[in-house]
Amino acid sequence: MKKLLILLALLPLLMNCSSDGGMAEKNIALIEKYVAAVENLDYETMEVLLADNYVGLGPSYGDSIRKTEAIEQWKRNIENLYEKIDYNRSRNFPIKVTTGDNQGDWVSSWAELNIHYKNGRGPALIWANSIYQIENNQIVKSYTFYNEADVLEQLGYVFVHPDDL
Repeated sequence: MKKLLILLALLPLLMNCSSDGGMAEKNIALIEKYVAAVENLDYETMEVLLADNYVGLGPSYGDSIRKTEAIEQWKRNIENLYEKIDYNRSRNFPIKVTTGDNQGDWVSSWAELNIHYKNGRGPALIWANSIYQIENNQIVKSYTFYNEADVLEQLGYVFVHPDDL
C-alpha cells in the first residue's frame, strides 16, 4: 500500500516529464523571442533566429521568401510602413511531425495582431496563424495565414469587380 501511495504521489511529476528533453519548451521560447523581435521591430534579432536556409510561405498560395529577402522586407517595412505591431492573445503550441514531408519540430502560433502604420492609416486588427519549423535552435520554415483582404478593407481599400467599372 505504501508503494502505491508513493507512486500516486509521483504520478503528476512523471506525467509532466517530457520525452523530448525539454525541446518543446525551448522551441516555444524561441518563437516567443521571435515574436518579441517582431513586436520590437528588431530585424537584427529576427536575422539571428532565422536559419540561412529559411523559407517563409504565405499568406497567399505561391508566396515564398528566403532569409535575405525576408530581412530586407522587414527593414523596408520598419523604416517606411509599421509604427508598431502588438501581438494580443498570442498562443503557442509545440508539435512534432513524425511522418510525411514536413517531419520535425514545429510551433504553431495563433495571435490577434494590432498593426499600427506610420502614415496614420489603420490600425488593422487581424487574426494570424504562423507555423514555424525549428532545427538547431533556428527557424528553417514558416507558413503564415491571415486574411489579406480584411487588412486592406480596414485600411480603406475597396474591392471592385472589373465588370463593375
